[in-house]
Amino acid sequence: KEDEMLRLVAALESRSEHPLAKAIVQAAHSRDLNLPPSMDFRAIPGQGVEGTVDSHHLWIGNERMFIERDVIIPAEILNKAGDMQGEGQTAMFVYEVKTQTFLGLLGVADTLREDAVEMIKALKATGIEHVVMLTGDNTKVAAKIAARAGVDEFHADLLPQDKVMVLKSLQKKYGPVAMVGDGVNDAPSLATADIGIAMGGAGTDVAIETADVVLMSDDLRKIPFSIGLARQARKVVWQNLTFALAVIVLLIASAFGANLPLPLGVVGHEGSTVLVVLNGLRLLGYRA
Repeated sequence: KEDEMLRLVAALESRSEHPLAKAIVQAAHSRDLNLPPSMDFRAIPGQGVEGTVDSHHLWIGNERMFIERDVIIPAEILNKAGDMQGEGQTAMFVYEVKTQTFLGLLGVADTLREDAVEMIKALKATGIEHVVMLTGDNTKVAAKIAARAGVDEFHADLLPQDKVMVLKSLQKKYGPVAMVGDGVNDAPSLATADIGIAMGGAGTDVAIETADVVLMSDDLRKIPFSIGLARQARKVVWQNLTFALAVIVLLIASAFGANLPLPLGVVGHEGSTVLVVLNGLRLLGYRA
């Protein structure tokens, strides 16, 4: 039955940090299903999860998971999965290992975040040349999300190592690349990118530890803001360095050429330090 399958799947997926898993657990809670404990949990990156719930040894994942384990998926189930993917859903197969039986299919649909389109437009406004979406979802699902989001390019059906390969090719083609991610599968890419940005509000521990920049909220609008703030900070640093060096050169020249009194030299030096600090404090008022 549908609720019984969802109960078993959600019990196992509750051990996972993947966004799809969180959606499944949320669906089970919305139906007031009691989730039993799970054992022997194991996550297979880019494929799915496996473990034991109520004496059921379950495999839950995409088609790739079963191809690599030489498990033949019945044509009827494959056709149904194709229909679900055509509707923009990610199809997950639920398999009971002991009885070698497919318990059913689970469809999870990606919803485009309200701030995604706004964020991508803001990135383009800051001068970002190319926005690319990398996903482990199938091509049909990815194409729909990419079209609605307005990205320039997308790559689908990617394992973690595939994302790294795509990222390296983008670096060769465009130069420095920033990678935004939040999941376990994104950690290798975050480490490979010139700048790794983790979404701290929804990110996994490994993604947060790997990234160079961690946004402490799940607000996508903070990404273009962070880029703008970094650029403004660089300008302020160069202003301060230029001003400080100019003051030092002026004071040295005045001390040797014009017999600058010591009190005036101290005032000039300390005064320039105060001005440098005040100029740096302007960053507190930065607005994108």
